[in-house]
Amino acid sequence: MAGGWAQDGAVQDQIDATVDSEVERAKNSMPKGESLTHCEECDAVIPEPRRKAIQGVRLCIQCQSEQEKQGRSVLYNRAGSKDSQLR
Repeated sequence: MAGGWAQDGAVQDQIDATVDSEVERAKNSMPKGESLTHCEECDAVIPEPRRKAIQGVRLCIQCQSEQEKQGRSVLYNRAGSKDSQLR
C-alpha cells in the first residue's frame, strides 16, 4: 500500500528498476573480444585458464579486484519516479 502521490506497487517498481539498472550496468561492463596474454595495467601474464574462462579478459586477477573495489556502485535508482524523490 503506497501513501501520498505514489501508486500502489510504486516501491516494488522502484526496487525492480534499481535491480534492472544494476544488471544492465554489469552486462555492459563485461569484457568483450579476444583475451589479452598480459595485463594491460601491470603487464603480468594472464594465465591461460583465466583467458579461456572469461572472454575478452584484459586484467590479471589482482588488477581486476582493485578495479572492482574502486567501481562499487551505490544501489539506488536515480531514474526513480518524481514521487519517490519528494519524500
